[in-house]
Amino acid sequence: MVDTTPLTRAVDHFADRLRAAPQSRLQRGAAAEALALANELARWAQRVEEPEAEPRLMPDAGMFAAADQILVAAHDLALVLESEDEVGEAVRLVEEARKRAGV
Repeated sequence: MVDTTPLTRAVDHFADRLRAAPQSRLQRGAAAEALALANELARWAQRVEEPEAEPRLMPDAGMFAAADQILVAAHDLALVLESEDEVGEAVRLVEEARKRAGV
């Protein structure tokens, strides 16, 4: 079993920053960036678990749910990652999204 702690830490940090962000920052794109990341991570997990299935999108549950959505998607992905390289790639995606979100 691969250690996914780096991914968990990165996504927890991003989620904490989103929760602490002012509404104006969420409206200016931070929430949209988080939702895009949640969808990307969810699609990745889906490709591993159900490679033949049509990808499902994470619904837009509103800007105040964005932190929870990235947590759910990342934790689902962490269950199916098989290598340290995959964990590193997932962490990179989270960090890049956090920077684009400005939080």
